[in-house]
Amino acid sequence: MKKIALSLLAVSALGLAACGGTTSTATNNVAADTNATTTEANTDVGNAAQSAASNALDAGLNGASDLGNAVSNGVSDGANATNNAIQNATR
Repeated sequence: MKKIALSLLAVSALGLAACGGTTSTATNNVAADTNATTTEANTDVGNAAQSAASNALDAGLNGASDLGNAVSNGVSDGANATNNAIQNATR
């Protein structure tokens, strides 16, 4: 039984030694896949950061616009109250 196992092991070793080029090809494929995955991940992270920054700027601009509208409404309400007070005083 040991002789058969050793013979199979020897044949397998010779087969692997003869196919050394495929090991290099497989290694190159793994390296290429790793590089592609890394590039895609970097792109995804960059896009996420850009989206987050854009959303933050939009929120800031919306807040400033809301503040401007509130001030404008406050001035308008004050002017209306003053106008109403003048009209009521002259009646």
